[in-house]
Amino acid sequence: MKNILIELDDVNFNYEHTAVLENISLKVGEGEFWALIGPNGSGKSTLLNIILGLLTPDAGSVKLFGSNIEEFKQRERIGFVSQKSNSFNSGFPATVLEVVRSGLTRKTGLFKSFSKKDEKKAVEALKIVGMDRFKSRNIGELSGGQQQRVFIARALAGEPELLVMDEPTVGIDQQNVTSFYSMLNELNRDHGIAILLVTHEIDLVTDLATHVACLNRTIHFHGIQSEYKKMGDEKISKWYGHPVRRVHQHVEEAKR
Repeated sequence: MKNILIELDDVNFNYEHTAVLENISLKVGEGEFWALIGPNGSGKSTLLNIILGLLTPDAGSVKLFGSNIEEFKQRERIGFVSQKSNSFNSGFPATVLEVVRSGLTRKTGLFKSFSKKDEKKAVEALKIVGMDRFKSRNIGELSGGQQQRVFIARALAGEPELLVMDEPTVGIDQQNVTSFYSMLNELNRDHGIAILLVTHEIDLVTDLATHVACLNRTIHFHGIQSEYKKMGDEKISKWYGHPVRRVHQHVEEAKR
């Protein structure tokens, strides 16, 4: 039986008097790849902030790795990758290796020096995402897709069991989006890292994800990928509140 990494039970959240999330129940198990989809303003980022402990629900419970979120202390077990364009100044004077090493501060502390073991972890994380040859390059010299791979390496350096990502392809040109998602598929498939991914790239991600959750204030569907694909576009459009037409795109690199 799989260990449950995230467990939401009847979670509700309001901004002032406006309901943002209603009766959210969801479980994410070890090794699963979840795509969390839904229209703009549907509450996806709010839900991630609740999972990360940045917001407190008005009702319901949140458990991480079997512990109530208020008691959960092992934050290094979760890696978080945000929207690059909203979280990073590309002119920041740091090398790729320095950026990735900074992901180890949860374990080393902010003011402790990095050991050779820490540097090895950072390089290994860069190898996993195919960016080790850029380790001495300034982060601002890389393309958007390359930078986002580095941010994932930064999260991986802490050896998390779960990656939580909020629209990670923002700022990446469409040509590189497919290879980016192929890399995520490999992280999940080959390294056993569970993934919870918020995205608008419905077709690409739902071809790769093992599970799909459709959110628009409440959860309209959550289940395995094959069951989601049986849904008609009309039903999904009703959940979204506007017409949605899916075009299935297979990511060849992920199938090899």
